[in-house]
Amino acid sequence: MSHAFEIICLGNELLIGKILNSNAQWLAQNVTSLGGAVQRITTVGDEIEEIATVLREALTRKSAFVLTTGGLGPTFDDKTLDAVALALKKPVELNESALIMVKDKYRHYEQTTHKTIELTPARVKMAHLPKDAVPLSNPVGTAPGVLSESASSTIINLPGVPSEMKAIFEESVAPLIRRFVGSRHMYEKSLEVTEIIESALAPLIDRVMRQHPTVYVKSHPQAAEPVPLIELHLSTHAASHETAKNRVEATAKEISHLILEHGGEIKHLAA
Repeated sequence: MSHAFEIICLGNELLIGKILNSNAQWLAQNVTSLGGAVQRITTVGDEIEEIATVLREALTRKSAFVLTTGGLGPTFDDKTLDAVALALKKPVELNESALIMVKDKYRHYEQTTHKTIELTPARVKMAHLPKDAVPLSNPVGTAPGVLSESASSTIINLPGVPSEMKAIFEESVAPLIRRFVGSRHMYEKSLEVTEIIESALAPLIDRVMRQHPTVYVKSHPQAAEPVPLIELHLSTHAASHETAKNRVEATAKEISHLILEHGGEIKHLAA
């Protein structure tokens, strides 16, 4: 069973560098911690054909989950759901469950602000989903998240507003991923390495990864190479927490020994 995930981030504001893509980092961290494996992160603008093309490409790779962020709101450039429908060859239609969610939100806003809020076509737009899609409650904002199924993948559309994206993920998506992944545990550990430059550390990493192929070891220089300060990150997935921990700890012990042999120094960071 594939545990592969893809993340697609939508919005012209990302492509021009106006907004930092913190959603991709947050999603990657959380999917990984739940036992999923993020294989690809893609950023695309607010064009239906471009979004649909990227989605079709993701579906051909048969990832278990394709997560998107952005483009679910009421404005003209919120086109994600039209693109999903195009990629899946389905019509977009008014979803009664989603409409109830939207109406309830605006009713709550009216009670909070004591102002009448008209249910305009732009607002109703947020309840138009691809046929057979399932709306996901948005505890923070108005636009529901959306879940659609293809023959090979589950597509989940999340808002681009970070607080809304995180809330829907934690309430609706994380439990789904936990059930799908089952007993698959991640363990990670970091070491801070000094007194050895990355080019000298690289062959030591290669040697250890050949001996421990289930553990991924990645070096992250914290300064330019003449300054020997490197974070070494070790991670793995296994059927049990204990197995994952034992693999990483054994690998950390071995690479620590090699680093000390080659004149380096190590500080163990929190696992």
